[in-house]
Amino acid sequence: MPITLERLVKKNYKYFQENTMLEAASDSRISPMADIETSTRGGKVVVGRGSMIDSFVKIKFAGGCGDVLIGRKSYINSGCVLYSGNGIKIGDQVLIAANCTLAPVNHAYKDRSKTIIEQRFMPGKGGIIIEDDVWIGANTVILDGALIRKGCVIGAHALVKGELEPYGIYTGIPAVKVGERT
Repeated sequence: MPITLERLVKKNYKYFQENTMLEAASDSRISPMADIETSTRGGKVVVGRGSMIDSFVKIKFAGGCGDVLIGRKSYINSGCVLYSGNGIKIGDQVLIAANCTLAPVNHAYKDRSKTIIEQRFMPGKGGIIIEDDVWIGANTVILDGALIRKGCVIGAHALVKGELEPYGIYTGIPAVKVGERT
């Protein structure tokens, strides 16, 4: 059951003293079983008024120094993984279903003389931007450079890259437009 930020801070006061990278509105709800890592590069997580981060959501600072910004009245459901990478901006009243992955980062891999881990990360493509009033179905993967315009609906198990039109309905791998909200 999600608890208020005030109760979470009281329960984990020392953690929040040491990790000021989390800025959450007083009426936002963050499950005590969510895992929000600490950034070593100064990145932060900002959670807007009335938003909820459910149990077993993982926010990991990796592959860049971007922030994770969550607007008002947005919901991130269980099992979602958000990598900070080149940044994630989630608008207002966005619904993200269970087990989605937001990955605004890509490993470099082309140089055979080095292992992939030695090559670190490729240049960013602008992070991930999700505008207001979007619904993202379960198990969707959203990649660096994705721009999901206002009002979009993304069907379950989709792979999103690039820009999606406002109020479009998208499904598939890669996501293609199959309809439009009326």
